[in-house]
Amino acid sequence: MNTHLYLLLFSLSLFSSSSISPSLAQAAVHCNPKDYRALLKIKKSLNNPSHLSSWIPNTDCCNWQHVDCQYPQTNRISKLAIFSGEISGQISPSISDLTHLETLILQNITNLTGSIPPSMANLHHLEMLWISHTSLSGPIPNFLNQLPDLYYLDLSFNQFSGSIPPNLSDLKNLESLHLEGNKLTGSIPESFGRFNMGSIPNLYLFQNQISGPIPKSLGDVDFEVLDLSRNRIVGDGSMLFNPDHKKMRSIDLSWNQLEFDFTKVKSFPKSLNGLDISHNKIYGRLPEGINGISELLFLNVSYNRLCGKIPSGGKLQDFEKSSFIHNKCLCGPPLLPCKKF
Repeated sequence: MNTHLYLLLFSLSLFSSSSISPSLAQAAVHCNPKDYRALLKIKKSLNNPSHLSSWIPNTDCCNWQHVDCQYPQTNRISKLAIFSGEISGQISPSISDLTHLETLILQNITNLTGSIPPSMANLHHLEMLWISHTSLSGPIPNFLNQLPDLYYLDLSFNQFSGSIPPNLSDLKNLESLHLEGNKLTGSIPESFGRFNMGSIPNLYLFQNQISGPIPKSLGDVDFEVLDLSRNRIVGDGSMLFNPDHKKMRSIDLSWNQLEFDFTKVKSFPKSLNGLDISHNKIYGRLPEGINGISELLFLNVSYNRLCGKIPSGGKLQDFEKSSFIHNKCLCGPPLLPCKKF
């Protein structure tokens, strides 16, 4: 080929590539154009923060910070993770165009406002959704059950309000559910007893405004971690101490308004290593069966209405007085001796 003709064609190709804006030039790049355009819209909705300074138009978005690209398999964005930074704005509905997204993390972005866009229901490959310590508000979306691959869902320490969607129990692969530190109201969904039909998640609902009784169905679910503390839950919690549970490690019911006879709990899960029922209205005696928990490392039954002698012969005497104080008439080591009548 004539040298001058070659140089002319080469120059024209460079001009053609560089003139594509805001679309992505396709020469020697990996990023999918649809993902590229979506990321630029996301950046704009966050007011073009310096935190995303590597997101430069007409460059390969597979090389941008805070994203991972499935290269060479699909050339699609599989992970978007933005931590901290001086960022304000909202989540762009265009996030739904990242159709191969598997991990979405937006953490410690206190000026992130608005709600979770309904378009996010189209992220059918999403496995991890972690949005925490932001100022997002509104209800927990009802469409999250349309993300069947979710195994980790963390919406903790935001400003979400309203009730907990019962259909979250449809997520059969869920291993961890964090809704703590919000303004959630209403009761714990009865449907959460259906977690027993799939993967059973660690359940964190603490520091909300949840009220009402604990659904009896939760007594059938072998949660590894169950934290319902710092709410307004009333009534009976004894059904949670199911001796048939093999995985349960931690139960925290503290700082509620539970009121039941602890004496009727005859035995406990042997796997339990942490139990906190403090700051409730629980009455009766400490069950002898609590000494059968060989793995117990943490115990707090303080600030209740318990009475009688603390069972001996097990591990209870290894705990500090603070684990038992401010009850109606608990006595015996590590507290004062019981009075003889």
